[in-house]
Amino acid sequence: MIYPADTDQSTADQTRLLLVEDDRETADMLAELFSSEGYRVDVAFDGHRGLHLALGRGHQVLVVDRMLPGIDGLDLVKRLRRVGVTTRVLMLTALGELGDRVSGLDSGADDYLVKPFEVDELLARVRALHRRDLSGAEVLPLGEGQLDLQRREVRFADGRCVELSLRECALLHALADGPRTVHGRSHLRERVFPDTSADSIVDTYVYYLRRKLGREVVRTVRGSGYRMGTL
Repeated sequence: MIYPADTDQSTADQTRLLLVEDDRETADMLAELFSSEGYRVDVAFDGHRGLHLALGRGHQVLVVDRMLPGIDGLDLVKRLRRVGVTTRVLMLTALGELGDRVSGLDSGADDYLVKPFEVDELLARVRALHRRDLSGAEVLPLGEGQLDLQRREVRFADGRCVELSLRECALLHALADGPRTVHGRSHLRERVFPDTSADSIVDTYVYYLRRKLGREVVRTVRGSGYRMGTL
């Protein structure tokens, strides 16, 4: 099933999104939501159909429910990754325990959102995945500098380079994906440190980033979390 985007763009210029969701009422609601945002949406109601469509590699983003008939969401994503499909995947699920989130990310999903969720957050996460697809997830702009994800380093406009640890790079990547978004500490911990249950780990790595890159690189939004600052 295809939901054309509510836009004047030609199909070739539209972002194609594959939604794999077995609950038809939820699928219809999400498909209409995404199409209203300008996406050209394909819908599959089971894992087998979702896998078939995803193997066509014609989509920029996949939104996959974890609990699916035929092939579940975890297995679907694992199969795609095994054959080299690198399309960005957001996994939706009602399973929100730490182990569930870890297994979802370990399967190859790029992000994991627990139901029930806020529509604005869902759309923001899909936009972030699309930006990463467009950039090749290799280099992201940071004000007048750049974050090189492959080398795990920040390059300044004056030519200086600062090396980051794996977790420092992942945290800065999460912030840079949504530079105008205020990210809650729990959200950052779930995305960057899924093997840790203490939100304070985020504060520790924010301190490390500030020590290496300057205090303004990450801004504290009191009572809400953190957002991207300036280099």
